[in-house]
Amino acid sequence: MPFDFTSATGASIDSVVDRTIEDGNRLVQQIVDFDGERNFENTMQPLEALAVLTSHTYGQGPFLGNVSTDEEMRETARAAEERLTKWQVELEFREDLYEAIKAYSETAEAQTLDPQPRRFLDFTMRDFRRAGHELSEEQRSELKKHQGRLVELSVAFSKNLAEYEDYLIVTPEDLDGLPDGYADRLKPGEEPGTLKVSMAYPDVLPFMENSTRRDLREQITFKFNTQAVDDNRPILEEAVEIRQRIAEIFGHSSWAHHGMEVKMAKHPESVFEFYEGLIEPLTAKGSEETEALGRLLLRDGHDDQLRGWDFRFYDTKLRKEQYGVDLNEVAEYFPLEQVIEGMFAITGEVFGLSYQRVEPANAWHEDVALYEILDQDSGQRIAHFFADLFPRDGKYTHAAAFPLVVGHRLPDGTYERPVSAIVANFTKPAGDKPSLLQHSEVLTLFHEFGHILHMSLTRAEFARFSGANTEWDFVEAPSQIMENWCWNAGVLARFARHHKTGANIPEYIVQQLVAARDLNVALTTLRQISFGWLDMGMHGPRDDRDLDNLLLEAQNITLLPPHEGTFFPSSFGHLMGGYDAGYYGYLWSEVFGDDMFSRFANEGITSPVVGREYRSAVLEPNGSRDASDLLLDFLGRAPSNVAFLTKLGILT
Repeated sequence: MPFDFTSATGASIDSVVDRTIEDGNRLVQQIVDFDGERNFENTMQPLEALAVLTSHTYGQGPFLGNVSTDEEMRETARAAEERLTKWQVELEFREDLYEAIKAYSETAEAQTLDPQPRRFLDFTMRDFRRAGHELSEEQRSELKKHQGRLVELSVAFSKNLAEYEDYLIVTPEDLDGLPDGYADRLKPGEEPGTLKVSMAYPDVLPFMENSTRRDLREQITFKFNTQAVDDNRPILEEAVEIRQRIAEIFGHSSWAHHGMEVKMAKHPESVFEFYEGLIEPLTAKGSEETEALGRLLLRDGHDDQLRGWDFRFYDTKLRKEQYGVDLNEVAEYFPLEQVIEGMFAITGEVFGLSYQRVEPANAWHEDVALYEILDQDSGQRIAHFFADLFPRDGKYTHAAAFPLVVGHRLPDGTYERPVSAIVANFTKPAGDKPSLLQHSEVLTLFHEFGHILHMSLTRAEFARFSGANTEWDFVEAPSQIMENWCWNAGVLARFARHHKTGANIPEYIVQQLVAARDLNVALTTLRQISFGWLDMGMHGPRDDRDLDNLLLEAQNITLLPPHEGTFFPSSFGHLMGGYDAGYYGYLWSEVFGDDMFSRFANEGITSPVVGREYRSAVLEPNGSRDASDLLLDFLGRAPSNVAFLTKLGILT
């Protein structure tokens, strides 16, 4: 059984973190103090034990900061997580630990290790090198100064954005086209009879999608894309300069080269090549989409070209006119329990699994269910996962999958079964009305369950390569692949049934959903590419990093004219929130997830043969092999964008 969360308290969380730090320091000291002949067992095995220890600790303590109903416990858990993370970072900077691992890496035994132990050693040495252990004292001092400054800049960037306030002042008469209740949510303006439209998404998106006032859409677009610009632009410029200096300290030509050393893409040139392979076909289709939207603009009496503040409005209009999908009607076919049963049936058939609910769950809340995953052939337990699917005050507000115990080989040769948790916020059943999911929520459930399967089916020998420990730009691919089943009429017919009548979802509704998904998809994808292009331009190998030039270059990709005087990067949190030189990963994972799914599309949409091959070739190795090698093994060829472009209707 996994942990018993019913007895968790703030004190128990602090206690488990204290004990982990104490035991972890003892393990590190054991490595450092050893004065005999170094081997894997006395040098690397304690590091593996340390990784396992911290995995268990996160699952028992800090994780509860996302889900506990007790505010004090959440705060304690978050503080404990910060303490645990700081301690782990400190270990990376211990010179004596680095010297011990380095000494082992130079032994004869280390040269003859099997592939997984060798990878564990190589990755450990790489981590130490990236922490600066092979730099001179002067370089390390400079590195520490730069890293500290980047933390300060990141905090300031977020603070400026959070505290920035600007509004579009409107009257009720200005809200033509807005849905009922929109005005009720707005704060009153200073002048009687006026209202304030803030720059928050719940205010901005409905306005941009529905307001018939083109002039006001332009004004709000300008305000939205100049948020905190005076404060955040210089912060961004300084951050880009500092990142480049850090890269050069490590001998890399750019920050992107430095960061991508540990990613699937390996270097920024492969990302630009990836983008260029998409831009040409997307631009051709995007031009057609722009013309179609432009005709609507002309019909409304505007004789100039489509602009950024027109896109959402006319996209919404076209969506309603041509693909009038009633989302509430669609939800009637997706009661949550039925969707879960269908998801279990399909993944069970495809991957050779079965699922059983475990009682009692001993979870952190009565709504949480616990399941075990079993191998269909042997009947052996493989993993457990918790399902926490309904909203609560103080709970994590999005959807995510959390590793609580990562799978790994135990010293006695047995395998520790992984434990994970899927956390979401679907509508809770009320009385005799079940929880009904929008189709987008069905996608979310399948997506996050893809992460659960990735964590659960691993057979990686070491914790270092288990859980979500694969290349950062590949980690979403095993969840992206899952979404494809939710667009297939044959698959949906197996579980999408009306919660009252039991009737299967009509095929015309599925066709409408797919058509609506594909509407203006080229323009939407080009916009995503433009964000990644800007990010890579700022951090990649080029002499000209002038932000205005880079922004213009990126905006040209979108096929929409630039908006003079705006600078949206000042509110583009990804650039200062850990996605620097990494924004491409969203699209990268989707393209390769679609490519993997192409085998199902070609050989059988729920083929157990393909499914079990995917399980053994991709999910079970997890991070123990390079993602590019996993793809090559499963696909039997180099990955391509053909399946992605076919899904978008660009290739047939």
